[in-house]
Amino acid sequence: MNKPKLLVMDDYERELALSPAMVRLRQLADVTILDHPVDDYSILKDVQVILALRERTKLDGPFFAVCPALELVLQTGGHAYHIDRAAATQRGIVIALGRRVSKPTVVVPELALGFMLGLVRQIYPLTMEMRKGEWQGRIGGSLAGRTLGILGYGRHGRPIARLAEAFGMKVIVWDRTGLRPGPDEFGVRRLPLDKLLAKSDVVSIHLRLSDESRGLMNRENLWKMKPGAILINTSRGAIIDEVALIDALREKRIAGAGLDVFTVEPLPASSPLRTMPNVLLTPHVGWQVRDVFHEFVQIAADQLDAWLKNELLESDVLNPDAMQSDRSRSNGSGK
Repeated sequence: MNKPKLLVMDDYERELALSPAMVRLRQLADVTILDHPVDDYSILKDVQVILALRERTKLDGPFFAVCPALELVLQTGGHAYHIDRAAATQRGIVIALGRRVSKPTVVVPELALGFMLGLVRQIYPLTMEMRKGEWQGRIGGSLAGRTLGILGYGRHGRPIARLAEAFGMKVIVWDRTGLRPGPDEFGVRRLPLDKLLAKSDVVSIHLRLSDESRGLMNRENLWKMKPGAILINTSRGAIIDEVALIDALREKRIAGAGLDVFTVEPLPASSPLRTMPNVLLTPHVGWQVRDVFHEFVQIAADQLDAWLKNELLESDVLNPDAMQSDRSRSNGSGK
């Protein structure tokens, strides 16, 4: 049986290549790994399977047009903002999503908590002063007793609530499911957005990007936050109006921000956010820990194996209609 040709894209950190599950993936397919963006599109013409790392490459109609043999995309993670679903379905390309990855439910909340500690305890400015040879510190604060407002009480919002409670924080939440009659099993109360913003010392965003959440933290809502509050975003950059956020920080409407995601990525070198002393920045690494990369490959191997056996679950597929394509496969693997 001929193995399908599989291209691993955008493995900049070379962590996918080091995954123990890569051995199994190579048993199933003829694997090529790119540790840089695609620069020679001729390598795509015979590729039947792509393992795509998050949203690093846009998978749209023009991209699919240079992949005439492509049948399956193993998309790591559960998001598909960068994928043209209709174009893939039209070409009979199955998009399998790695929704079953478990680690981000831990590591993203950990980063959010790290931002909180860094900002409240003034860790970054104190480090910079120490590097200059200074000793006299500035006065920071404590998380204990402060109120954390969580926007989105789901896969990431619930774990950050438990972490915050361990630090002695009070937790209130808002999500798009609406108000419930009472506290949940942990005693966490849901509040309308305007009341949550007015009460919270820290606001942490854990929402999916959607038409409803895009631009949610606009000028009006940023100005509803408490003076002295901090804003954390480890979700999606487009949920915050960055221009309004910069104004709020400059005018000291809020005390600081911890940001892992941005409207435009990479964050432009000219962005004022890069030089603000009351802002902590990381380059969209909330999900990036070694265990996650390795789990991505394990899930991809499972899905490829299932696809080769015609056993791929529709629940794992973004566009199930593509699975009904009448394209023939040779030896269960290609066109």
